[in-house]
Amino acid sequence: MGLTFLGKGGSEANGCPSLYATDHGYLIQGWETDEPGTVEIPHMLTGFVEPDTFIGATMTDTGRGTFTLSGRPVTEPETLAQLELADDETAIEVKKRVRTFYGATGRR
Repeated sequence: MGLTFLGKGGSEANGCPSLYATDHGYLIQGWETDEPGTVEIPHMLTGFVEPDTFIGATMTDTGRGTFTLSGRPVTEPETLAQLELADDETAIEVKKRVRTFYGATGRR
């Protein structure tokens, strides 16, 4: 899988979690949770998405400056070899959605 690094931050371990663009969406490197295919990421990571796109997965705010979200677990050895995963991290792939709505003004 081809990866394009977009940004990282949120911990002091290698500056992870991280966000990458892939051929099919976004690869999100985040903290493991108790649910397979679900990671936890800091809010700030969403600021690294490509222009006019957004992460195509439901994000649940934990109330502590992070979101949890689910996607396809990344298990391919050649892809995992490109990442610097801390012991408490894993990676998922989610869809990239194109932004089509930019807000509206109220009518008077």
